[in-house]
Amino acid sequence: MMNVFMKSIFGSSNDRYVKSIGKVVNQINALEPQIQALSDAELQAQTDKFRSQIDNGATLDDILPEAFATIREASVRVLGMRHFDVQMVGGVVLHRGEIAEMKTGEGKTLVATLATYLNAIEGKGVHVVTVNDYLAKRDAEWMGRLHTWMGLTVGVIVPNLNEQQRREAYNADITYGTNNEFGFDYLRDNMKHERSQMVQRPFNHAIIDEVDSILIDEARTPLIISGPTEDKTDLYVTIDKVVKDFVAEQRAREKAAGGTLPEGEAFFETDEKSRTVSLTEEGAEEIEQRLAASGLLETDNLYDVENTQVVHHLNEGLRANLMFKLDDNYIVKDDKVIIIDEFTGRMMEGRRWSNGLHQAVEAKEGVKIEPENQTMASITFQNYFRMYPKLSGMTGTAATEAAEFWDIYKMNVVEIPTNVPVSRIDEEDEFYKNTQDKFRAIAKSIREKNEIGQPVLVGTVSIEKSELLSEFLNQEGVKHEVLNARFHEREAHIVAQAGRLGAVTIATNMAGRGTDIQLGGNVEFRIEDELSEMEEGPKREMEVERIKAEVAEEKRKVLEAGGLFVLGTERHESRRIDNQLRGRSGRQGDPGLSRFYLCLEDDLLRIFGPDTLFARMMNSNLEDGEAIGSKWLSKAIETAQKKVEARNYEVRKQVVEYDDVMNDQRKVIYEQRAEIMDSEAVEDVVVDMRSDAINAIVGEACPPGSYPEQWDVAGLKSRIEEVFGLTPPIEQWLEEDQIEPEIIEERIQAAADAEMEAKAQGTDPSIWRQIEKSVLLERLDFHWKEHLATLDALRQVIWMRGLAQKQPINEYKREAFGLFESMLDKLREDVSGILVKAQLRMPEPQPAALPDLPDFLTGHIDPLTGFDNSDDGDGSAQRAALFGALAGSTRADAGPGGMADNPYADMEINRNAPCPCGSGNKYKHCHGAAR
Repeated sequence: MMNVFMKSIFGSSNDRYVKSIGKVVNQINALEPQIQALSDAELQAQTDKFRSQIDNGATLDDILPEAFATIREASVRVLGMRHFDVQMVGGVVLHRGEIAEMKTGEGKTLVATLATYLNAIEGKGVHVVTVNDYLAKRDAEWMGRLHTWMGLTVGVIVPNLNEQQRREAYNADITYGTNNEFGFDYLRDNMKHERSQMVQRPFNHAIIDEVDSILIDEARTPLIISGPTEDKTDLYVTIDKVVKDFVAEQRAREKAAGGTLPEGEAFFETDEKSRTVSLTEEGAEEIEQRLAASGLLETDNLYDVENTQVVHHLNEGLRANLMFKLDDNYIVKDDKVIIIDEFTGRMMEGRRWSNGLHQAVEAKEGVKIEPENQTMASITFQNYFRMYPKLSGMTGTAATEAAEFWDIYKMNVVEIPTNVPVSRIDEEDEFYKNTQDKFRAIAKSIREKNEIGQPVLVGTVSIEKSELLSEFLNQEGVKHEVLNARFHEREAHIVAQAGRLGAVTIATNMAGRGTDIQLGGNVEFRIEDELSEMEEGPKREMEVERIKAEVAEEKRKVLEAGGLFVLGTERHESRRIDNQLRGRSGRQGDPGLSRFYLCLEDDLLRIFGPDTLFARMMNSNLEDGEAIGSKWLSKAIETAQKKVEARNYEVRKQVVEYDDVMNDQRKVIYEQRAEIMDSEAVEDVVVDMRSDAINAIVGEACPPGSYPEQWDVAGLKSRIEEVFGLTPPIEQWLEEDQIEPEIIEERIQAAADAEMEAKAQGTDPSIWRQIEKSVLLERLDFHWKEHLATLDALRQVIWMRGLAQKQPINEYKREAFGLFESMLDKLREDVSGILVKAQLRMPEPQPAALPDLPDFLTGHIDPLTGFDNSDDGDGSAQRAALFGALAGSTRADAGPGGMADNPYADMEINRNAPCPCGSGNKYKHCHGAAR
């Protein structure tokens, strides 16, 4: 109560902050007459003037008032739009790295030009991030006219650009694109072998449109680049046999017991809701014995880190056999497992479950097992966008997630007042017993509004609900449009006209993002739709005037009918999504109405459960078709939404916690790659690696403080020969008095150094430097890829540590650190061994060429369901190897990564022709890589 009283007197902290920005707006307005007096050329020259001031030590804050006044005047001349004062406030908020919450219709796209122009003056680049390609292209073209007029360069990142086009777009002062494109380009850049191949430049400032959608809704699913793994068919088949025998044993026990087994006797427990299978203590011991008997375990303990991959595939095998049913979750067609969409019942051709689940189902059904796609690079949106020194965003709904924005991104949410007070009426929710009653009431209400000409925008939570409502409207004889988010551009044109007289538009929650609904219709969209093929001239001008007059008359009639009626068919699990839908109505002070219809069968209301007081009250007090409305019920729904929001936040927070562990390692690897690419020579790194590798091998065979008779001499000789191909006379050295491990290490080091020096002296120095660099980068990428696969598998099974009263995230951190150290040890041995043992054949000196990067698969994989949210498909065709050979005629025959002998060396085969071996790869990426 005291807080309410204090706010009524002093205003909220948000109000006070916005008021303080008003002083800056006053400075901008004071400069307007001076800026308006400039000619076009003088106005355009302001950009060079600002850049000169920055070069002379001025800050962006110093030039902000004049720069904002300049771009506002330029907008008037180029776009015919003048920024309102509240839009100036939004521009300041964006410049300060905060989130501007602005209601629908307040002109967020235009607001972004203020901060974009100011921050682009430095020449370090500004990224404007949108939710889909259509909006990226639209905004780059629309607002790009303003920026290019002011002397700035504008680029846009969309799919299917080549690398040169991407590089040019990123080098522009302002770059528009989607969150997925920016993220995937970052990952691909860090798989390149030369700095010149990279397309992005250092991060500076990102402005995110629909920031809640990108940083909240999509933040649970990391971006993943994947490629094919080695063939694991035998592993899948063996595990499937073990699992089937294991399950059959429990089924036999259950049959003998006449039903459910007593506590302590079952091997496993299943959870239908989450589709998970958990082993009991007895089951873990039993499966451990079976896996050991099959030769699949590297150690005796099932849950040792060495067995992580096997345990991961075991879990997927159990899920495939127990939780996924033929002709229910999938079908087998043409010797392939095809997923069935659980909501639509349709086949999902080309889609595959991830993390080895699809392969486990294929093994279960005895069909051909397609190669699993292995993660080669991944990053969450949280960790990607936190790399920008300055990050800001704008949306119509962010206040309900303010705590998360601050916790994860350290971004403050500022509510920007509307230019004109909102006059929309938000009515109480209506509750019904079941879906049929609810949809009949909705259809009836829509028909009534349609008869008086009031436009109706209906928001649904799924395509299926949209189609169901469409059937009810057809019965009522109401003409309507049904939309979803499959075709952004077409959808934007239709949603833009949702405010026309008598229009009824049904759209999913994704529909129409970034599109402004204007009462009476949108003049620009109508001109584009109706007059796109008409040539310029008096006739076209007459048609334009006709359209403007029709829109004005329609707007008058719609205003009389009460403005846009927004109808929600159920509450979303997030209040933010509901507010987005409501915000479509009441634009710029227009009248409007909003109402939500709910029933006990809605997904959200099922949170209360069928046996709660709420459900019993609804069932006992409501007749069929009867509705009730109550503030108490609306409050109860809001409480349920808050609980779901809190749960979803915990899910996203957990994703960040686990990715933070990988992110620390990712930074180390990517920084190391950058240093290698920027170095002229990596000889010092190679020498240090060789020294560390020898030190580790000798230290393992000759532990500190031990006696010579305790040393593993045979093991030491074997390891040195295995890794370096050297056979030092260690037995002779041991005959010397006072021989120490350090002396053995020095002598082995000297032998390896001599071998390397001999190779280097017989090779052109520039070629040898390139070989060292290429081997180092290739093996670094290889071991990082393998490390990511291990971490993926570890994350899938680490929750089991909770059964032992251990914190899974802490266990994950500990294991991941150990695995990273182990990966670095393997890398040192691998690089040192390849270079020492490499046999070089040099017909003629030439620099080693770098390998082409294959066409990687990109995905936006949900870690909870395993589904790919990017609509990229999964596919499993073989791709070219990341590193076929060192290059051209330079070849390392021995050691990991070397190519086998080429049986087609004497044949005249075009390098771009298919390889005769039948791999499906081009000859230059297969056997031809060794020529």
